[in-house]
Amino acid sequence: MLLPAKDEVARLLELYRTWERMMLAAPADHGARGKFEDTGYTLCVLMGKRCAREAVHAAERYLSATSARRRERAGHSPPVSALPGHSGRLAVSPAT
Repeated sequence: MLLPAKDEVARLLELYRTWERMMLAAPADHGARGKFEDTGYTLCVLMGKRCAREAVHAAERYLSATSARRRERAGHSPPVSALPGHSGRLAVSPAT
């Protein structure tokens, strides 16, 4: 399956959020509403979804999944403090 470029998905998602804020701040601004709807439509096409909300969720999942895989490949592991039963502090043994 052909997947969209992550950079393009991230750019469009950021643009969508920007136009969404602008449209909500000025609902009578037809230009902002048109740009918001156009960006939503582009996300729909890119993510293969029928509505903008589904496309946004799919884009967010796609970007978070790829960044998680990238961290795994780079060998990053969660901090010790994130593991159950660990406080994150170093154990100190008594001096002998």
